[in-house]
Amino acid sequence: MIGRTAELATLSDVVGRPPAVAFLEGEAGAGKTTLIGALAKAVRGRNLWMAVGTCQPLEEPFPYGPLLDCLGRAGDRVGHPDPVTGALRGHLPELADLLPPAPPPLDRPEAERHRMFRAVCALVRALGQAVLVVEDVHWADEDTRQVLRFLLADPPPGLSLVMTYRREELPGDAPLGPVVHPPLEVTTVHLGLRPFEEPEVRALIETVTSVGVSESFATAVLHRTGGIPFVVAETARALRGGLGDTRGEDAVARRLLATVGVPVLVKESLLERLNRLSEPERAVAEAAAVLGDAAPAEILTAVARSPGVHPVVSLVRAGVLTEGPPNRYGLRHDMARRAVYAALPGPRRRELHGAAARVLVDVAGWPVARLAEHCAEAGMPREWLRYSESAADVAAEANDMSAAADLLSRVVSDRDVPAEDLNRLAAKLCGYALAGLPDADVLTRIEALQSDPRLVTDVRGEVRLCFGTLLVRESRLDRGCAEIAHAIELLGDQPERVASGMALLSVPYLDIVTATEQREWLPRLEDLLAQLPRRPARTAVLATVLGGRLIVGDPAGWDRIPLLPAPDDIDDPAEIRHLARAHTNLADACSWIGRDGQGRTFLRTGLALASRAGAPYVVATAEATAARLDWLAGEWSGLAERAQALIQVYSHLPHITNELHLVVGWLAAARGDWLTAEHGFHAALDIHPTAVIPVAVAAAGGMAAMLLSREDTAARGHAERGLALLRAKGSWAWTAEIVPQAVACYLADDETGDARQLVAEAEEGLNGIDAPSAWTALTVCRAHVAAAVGERDDAERHYRDAQLRYDELGQRYRAAQCADKAARVTGAEPAVFRELAVTFDALGATVDAARCRHHVRSTGTVIPSVRGRRSYGTQLSPREHDVARLLANGHTNREIAQALFISRRTVEDHVANVLRKLAAPSRHDVRL
Repeated sequence: MIGRTAELATLSDVVGRPPAVAFLEGEAGAGKTTLIGALAKAVRGRNLWMAVGTCQPLEEPFPYGPLLDCLGRAGDRVGHPDPVTGALRGHLPELADLLPPAPPPLDRPEAERHRMFRAVCALVRALGQAVLVVEDVHWADEDTRQVLRFLLADPPPGLSLVMTYRREELPGDAPLGPVVHPPLEVTTVHLGLRPFEEPEVRALIETVTSVGVSESFATAVLHRTGGIPFVVAETARALRGGLGDTRGEDAVARRLLATVGVPVLVKESLLERLNRLSEPERAVAEAAAVLGDAAPAEILTAVARSPGVHPVVSLVRAGVLTEGPPNRYGLRHDMARRAVYAALPGPRRRELHGAAARVLVDVAGWPVARLAEHCAEAGMPREWLRYSESAADVAAEANDMSAAADLLSRVVSDRDVPAEDLNRLAAKLCGYALAGLPDADVLTRIEALQSDPRLVTDVRGEVRLCFGTLLVRESRLDRGCAEIAHAIELLGDQPERVASGMALLSVPYLDIVTATEQREWLPRLEDLLAQLPRRPARTAVLATVLGGRLIVGDPAGWDRIPLLPAPDDIDDPAEIRHLARAHTNLADACSWIGRDGQGRTFLRTGLALASRAGAPYVVATAEATAARLDWLAGEWSGLAERAQALIQVYSHLPHITNELHLVVGWLAAARGDWLTAEHGFHAALDIHPTAVIPVAVAAAGGMAAMLLSREDTAARGHAERGLALLRAKGSWAWTAEIVPQAVACYLADDETGDARQLVAEAEEGLNGIDAPSAWTALTVCRAHVAAAVGERDDAERHYRDAQLRYDELGQRYRAAQCADKAARVTGAEPAVFRELAVTFDALGATVDAARCRHHVRSTGTVIPSVRGRRSYGTQLSPREHDVARLLANGHTNREIAQALFISRRTVEDHVANVLRKLAAPSRHDVRL
């Protein structure tokens, strides 16, 4: 009884205190029948007899139909009926043997009807404690209504009467005609079933599908269904086929729901109502389906060519149309609109779209994009082209580049667009697509556009350059770079476009060629930059090149940053977007080499510029960089949830999501959630293991470190995989993410010589490289080697040096890890490890904190209880929360004990407390 527990409790209470009457109001699909079914279960065993009769939408309803249906089931309740009940023998053959003989017929029909009323009341009285339910009273015949009024005037003492109805379909203002006033001793209640809100929609979908649902997804379903429980449930049943992830956010949720057709039962219910409308009313309903958005009554009737506003009034009263914004009317919900629209014959649909185009062209403020759609569907190509271009420009001005690209991509796909228009729109489309986050359909249309014979060579090259760039973004690197190289050939006399292509091919972290080969593009780019006449073009090229130089530790990159214009000196939206990209690329580069403070500064500027000019792709890259910077800084609160949400939003951009998966893996490993960590690291590696090399290297390093902490021999294989990527690329600026792990693996296998050789190789590779993280990691490596060969003083010195350096970089977790290593090398006092445990707990590093506490216990030192220690009562303690989180992610007691450095018995106690406090029937039902 999702969302209806209060109504069920009220009904159950009322029918238990006869004589009583309950009126239950709700629109079609509100759940009235479901509630009555729940009531039947609730009264079972309470010595209450209950029967349900339903009125039918017939042209000539059977007199007394629903009442006779109820009474015909009362055989075991009829004892000594009143003689007048004999008038029912012919109507109730099921009870013929239990009823008195039929009385002789009366001369007057009204007298016969009165005797019939009395007979019904007498038979109901004979039933004793009874609950009669009459469903859909709005379809009841007049005789049934009159009998019900007659019953309510003097109800039998044991009768509870429940009536359900749809107000919008009542023939009058009240369910039984004139307002009924039962006697004062009759318990009376009126209940209205409202549509569901987001929490109820979410709960219903989860119940039907048995999978988790995000708030955004539930909100999207609420918008499409109007919160009507029946429509929500049918939509959820359509989702059970595994069409997609119901935990997605916003755009992901909308894309998934767009693939769900109108459920058959919903469609049949809506069309059945549509068929009962008059011709003018149906025309207006069809116009509302074609318009899509809520519209004033005058526009609806003008499109429908229906005079006056009377059909709109009738449809609102019938609940077919609802008033959204004041004085604007539309179909009840999106599913209704889609069902009505799909039922329109092609010629009628085209006619209505044409009428909408003609009416709306003079309506101020109507969305131009909608006008373009109407022109397209009405077969008005010139108007479609004109309004689509206008709509795209409006979207771009509103910083919605993805919508702008989608609008233009539809137009350029039309084979009848004149060549002059096509070349102009194709160039515009490229700019919008690169600034936004185009979907797969837009990419497909741009790909097809490359072979269009109407394109001139320059525009064809620009389209190919755009397509190649978008492929690179999606990590389809080989083909993307090949397309860019081909575009450079076509754009030979356009230095601005050629420079953009060369800049992308020079990016050193894409694994097409080695970093050395990619740097070979730089001299040619420098020559081209000097030739570019426009500053926006130079800014576009620098946006790509500068971050690429910094990310490999090229010190000269810092000298080139002043070539970028100051944010306050530009007002061209396109250049602002390029400058935003420049700053976010620089932020990303800084985060990989250990210039975290400068990275934060670049990131703030880049995000501000992206918001100012509308650059969703730039925002996507910035959010991934921000997540990694927060990890490095130890700002972990809510970071895992944020990263998972972003993975859903940017699921179509693998090089963004694999960076976010890396953060998820890092966090999970620090918290002992090894299953989630493995998934995160593998996703960062396997989406496209060579898309962004530093991410792949870091994922291999994270996996190696986690496995090494568990003494798993597979750690070395992952470390060597990361080293192979690093060596193949030839960029040692990313040493921090793999070399310390590899050195630790070699030392674990007593291969000190290999460890020393790797340190020397990394030191040589870092010669002249500006990468503070890498140099600090090299110090950690030296400490590892010194500790392994028993040089404790040198080991402590190197660990302390690295700790100070990481502190200066703002990398709190790595600094704390070095402090922990230094303390272990020197055999520090237990108090030091207690303090370290507090530090790790504050960060959220569960495993490190547990390891420190375990070390204290291993020395025989008792960890003192804090005086006045807080009692958590029914709330989870911090340690129970750690256990619950690992339980929720599928870990066994043995794995939890290993992760938290506690005994299996202690884990069992914590698990029991978690199940009790969360009221979870089993460990598999634990949810956080």
